[in-house]
Amino acid sequence: MRSWLKVFLIGLALWVATIVVTMSTLNSNLIPTLVLLGSFLVPVTFVVWAYDRGRSEHVTVELLFRAFVVGGVLGVLGASLLETWLLKPSIWMYLGVGFIEEGVKLLALLFVARHLHRRTLRDGLVLGATVGFGFAAFESAGYAFNAMFTEEGHLSLQQLVETEVLRGLLAPLGHGLWTAIVGGVLFSGAGLLPILLAYLGVSVLHALWDSMRGIAIALTMVLTGQQWQFDMLRIGQVPSVTDGQVHMYTFLDWLGLAIISVIALLWLRGLSKRPQSQ
Repeated sequence: MRSWLKVFLIGLALWVATIVVTMSTLNSNLIPTLVLLGSFLVPVTFVVWAYDRGRSEHVTVELLFRAFVVGGVLGVLGASLLETWLLKPSIWMYLGVGFIEEGVKLLALLFVARHLHRRTLRDGLVLGATVGFGFAAFESAGYAFNAMFTEEGHLSLQQLVETEVLRGLLAPLGHGLWTAIVGGVLFSGAGLLPILLAYLGVSVLHALWDSMRGIAIALTMVLTGQQWQFDMLRIGQVPSVTDGQVHMYTFLDWLGLAIISVIALLWLRGLSKRPQSQ
């Protein structure tokens, strides 16, 4: 059995066991364990998978650990500070989030790899993915913790678990993928312009991903909106929606995420096919 699959199955078994024991005993001391296991399961699995995918001997387990933990923590701390200082609610907010988060992950990658003398495209892909998955793991832990609290102030283990499952399923198509692309271009020896274009590209993909709900809502209203709904919007009220519009919104939301993911995966595949000398 492959090492990444062993890691995933063992982690999954421990996470499920923690869910069962926590729900049966209502022991709140187990909640941090539940949050950490669920948030780190998929990111760690993909880092182990990436480690076995042809990295050089210069990318050691110690370096990967630093990239995951140090890079991930520096990324979330930097993003939190910059987003608090620089961003205000607006139609461009998610674009700002994309540029900030991809920027801090790129800086975190440069920091953890500063002593790496020999750099190859493949190593950039692996280390970039590791920093991205570290960011995703710590970010998901925060989302899971917040999801645990209901609007009435009660604790909901169901919401916590649902959030971790959803973010776990989407994790391979987000932060790890985007930072792997930038890391590959950075380590490939390309000039400044290709690096800037890669950073710009993944930042836009990130922004589109985060704003897809709003885009799906707008497209649903354009395609299926009725006059009375537009009239309510004009006077600042939120109109009710039909079952058909709910289905349309869900379809457009997931379709948009799928298109963004395919673009990023094709981009990553193209990078991985390049000769290492580049």
